[in-house]
Amino acid sequence: MVDSLKKPSFEEIRPGVKAPAKETILTPRFYTTDFDEMARMDISVNEDELKAILEEFRTDYNRHHFVRDEEFEQSWDRIDGETRQLFVEFLERSCTAEFSGFLLYKELSRRLKGKNPVLAECFALMSRDEARHAGFLNKAMSDFDLSLDLGFLTKNHTYTFFKPKFIFYATYLSEKIGYWRYITIYRHLQAHPEDRIYPIFRFFENWCQDENRHGDFFDAIMRAQPQMLNDWKARLWCRFFLLSVFATMYLNDIQRAKFYASIGLNARDYDVYVIEKTNETAGRVFPVMLDVENPEFYQRLDVCVKNNEKLTAIASSNTPKFLQFFQKLPFYVSNGWQLLRLYLMKPIDVAPSHGMVR
Repeated sequence: MVDSLKKPSFEEIRPGVKAPAKETILTPRFYTTDFDEMARMDISVNEDELKAILEEFRTDYNRHHFVRDEEFEQSWDRIDGETRQLFVEFLERSCTAEFSGFLLYKELSRRLKGKNPVLAECFALMSRDEARHAGFLNKAMSDFDLSLDLGFLTKNHTYTFFKPKFIFYATYLSEKIGYWRYITIYRHLQAHPEDRIYPIFRFFENWCQDENRHGDFFDAIMRAQPQMLNDWKARLWCRFFLLSVFATMYLNDIQRAKFYASIGLNARDYDVYVIEKTNETAGRVFPVMLDVENPEFYQRLDVCVKNNEKLTAIASSNTPKFLQFFQKLPFYVSNGWQLLRLYLMKPIDVAPSHGMVR
């Protein structure tokens, strides 16, 4: 248990540099892809929209936004104990996610240069945005006497290979759910300034617009590749990625409910709202949405939450590791079953409504 009167301790790779969080199925992922396939993509079907988005990226609306002001220049020791630990974890997860986006987009811009100039420049400018976000978050961690070694993270993190279409599904949803997460926190704290325990939240309104523009870019790419959206395989994959993103966020956030409570939010209510809005947004490009208003959706996720609590308790016990495996197995099986049942729930067909005013 964390002593609420003391600063929590973190594992460090050297003084002041936090060791990266252990990689699990729920931690932010680093991606790589088939760069040659990406370079060969024909975007002519939707090139005008992609060029319009590129002009927005070039405008760089947030070039003067991520500047720390005098409000940061104070001691943050009053954020202590478990709240401090959860806040540092929030900053680390956010920084890692933004930095993984920077690495992917930067490499895509490099590999596509000279082959697909519109996409190459779009990825270069998105990597600029992600680098700003990651740097701003890492600087915020230094207010709590820690930082991440992003070079170390680059070399020592596991990279997951996804084909380009899977990169598009995953990053589109990541950017759009990021928008709804940031704007929801911003609006809550705008209405309840007494809950804004740290100044970084003031930056979320402009910040989330970067996420929204990035999501619009991936929306436009998928529309330029109709085969990614209009067959039975696309429907199955869209369901898979929607469920993966929603379940990952829900299981992570409920586990860290005390962090959201520290800024005046109920983690479950927050996640339900963000999932609902992201699901609606995705329905403007994906052929299906998940039936997240079905009570069964959250009932099954809540079973996974309980299972994860039991898995954590087992992992923290003194039971020998080989026995822990057998203790954990029923909960792993239960989680798999719950997620399978969620995947098999009948989705909402929204393809017929595409192009209609909502």
